[in-house]
Amino acid sequence: MDIATRATTLLELHHTGTTLVLPNVWDAWSARVVADAGFPALSIGSHPLADSRGQGDNEDMSLDDALDGVRRICSAVPDVPVTADMEAGYGAAPAELVERLLEAGAVGLNIEDTVHSEGGRMRSVAEHADYIGGLRRAADAAGVDVVINARTDAFIKSDQFEDPVAEAITRMLACEEAGSRCSYPVGAPDAASLQRLLDALAGPLNTIANPRKGSAAGSLEDLQVMGVHRVTFGPLLQKELAPDLTALVAAWK
Repeated sequence: MDIATRATTLLELHHTGTTLVLPNVWDAWSARVVADAGFPALSIGSHPLADSRGQGDNEDMSLDDALDGVRRICSAVPDVPVTADMEAGYGAAPAELVERLLEAGAVGLNIEDTVHSEGGRMRSVAEHADYIGGLRRAADAAGVDVVINARTDAFIKSDQFEDPVAEAITRMLACEEAGSRCSYPVGAPDAASLQRLLDALAGPLNTIANPRKGSAAGSLEDLQVMGVHRVTFGPLLQKELAPDLTALVAAWK
């Protein structure tokens, strides 16, 4: 399957009328395990990828480091569409980021509005939308349906806003207009907040869940009933495996 076909497949998976679950993988082994379990597409989380490399999240990795991990994962599952968390872009211009992401084999990306390499400042609504728009123009120019998942940290930084839900809606609507294909208001605290977002946004919405405990808005079934389009695990899949690994090896001490 060529890269354009993988991208279109990933995009279409967001519009099937059911909830797309994209487990977050961090290396070739975890990617193969999840793909063999029957998932039609995968996500790479920046945090678990960084942990697997002995580096820190929040752009402690360089763009080269991140793309090295992306390339290894995509090469391990060549027929499976993969989307990757690219933090705030690692300081790269949108056209460069899209070109290098596609070269590494990924067909989607998360881009957040917290710029960790610049002291953790939050991009303005217009600045974030402009960056998203640049990514979309670069993808269109390449002729590839790159799935741009625009993330906002409005809930993580909720103390900065009188109404974090309204702020998230404003930011995600601006990104939709600029060309994002999915919205990721990470950390939406409850079902009511998630429902306000679903009602306000035109395109697909991504929420985070814990693979053992579900999401802040409930179980996978609850999210399906609400109409949530996409679920990812962030670093939580990797973290939930740690106690199992500890228990497995502890008897051999």
